[in-house]
Amino acid sequence: MVKMVVTDLDGTLLSSNSDYSSKNLSTLHLLGEMGIIRVIATGRSPYSASKVIPNDFPIDYLVFSSGAGIIRWSDKSIVYTTELNSSKVQEIIDLFVDSSVDFMVQEPIPQNHIFHYHSSGGSNPDFDRRLAVYKDFCSPLILGISYPDNATQLIAVLPPNPELFYSLESKLTGVKVIRATSPLDGESIWMEIFPEGVSKGHSVDWLCKFLGNIQPNEILAIGNDYNDLDLLNYTPNSYLVSNAPDELKQKFKVVASNDESGFAEAVEKEISQFDNERIRH
Repeated sequence: MVKMVVTDLDGTLLSSNSDYSSKNLSTLHLLGEMGIIRVIATGRSPYSASKVIPNDFPIDYLVFSSGAGIIRWSDKSIVYTTELNSSKVQEIIDLFVDSSVDFMVQEPIPQNHIFHYHSSGGSNPDFDRRLAVYKDFCSPLILGISYPDNATQLIAVLPPNPELFYSLESKLTGVKVIRATSPLDGESIWMEIFPEGVSKGHSVDWLCKFLGNIQPNEILAIGNDYNDLDLLNYTPNSYLVSNAPDELKQKFKVVASNDESGFAEAVEKEISQFDNERIRH
């Protein structure tokens, strides 16, 4: 029996126009009435998530920053956080500068929408676009001194070249490296670096224990991208929306796209009593 439904946000629950279909919304409301825990697991920071998730949105928990933290939605309290220590942050900064990579260092939670950045000087429109979006919250990274604080994560904005991603990943130790497709241009690779063990799947596992020993086979997960892999592999009840990369669709069950209420379709397929509940309403 499914006790928890976990969905990615951008490209999964959200449509391409960054809104929610009436079918997906009614599905979330019905899940709540059935006593099923509703979780959004996103790469967004709390600040960024608040731009597209209303305060009264029908969810119970928000796993944010790819698993670096968890918010209880009813009172917006942070129940779980993690961060990189300053010495590890400096180690990664040195690697990225030596590799001529454009990157950002995000402040600790809950201020992790604020960041310091370094540009290699080459052309990187996706990186420039993120700086423009967060122009009020970013400042250049000062090189030549040790980074003084802990950080939630580092994000390197790479060209759509998996070989470069894996080459850099091989030089990183003692951290969790997550690959994501840029939500800005839909092509660039974002290399997200967190403390070891951080992922959407790990945070959902923490939440299951926090709430009372919910088992992986009692979870339904829906995603669309590489940064959902840990979550999708955590439970046997996993679905991808059809707008996911073809490489991933070979590994999981596939439902309709994010623009065709694929989230609601996955719920209908997995929760046997759901149709009866909808008829009753």
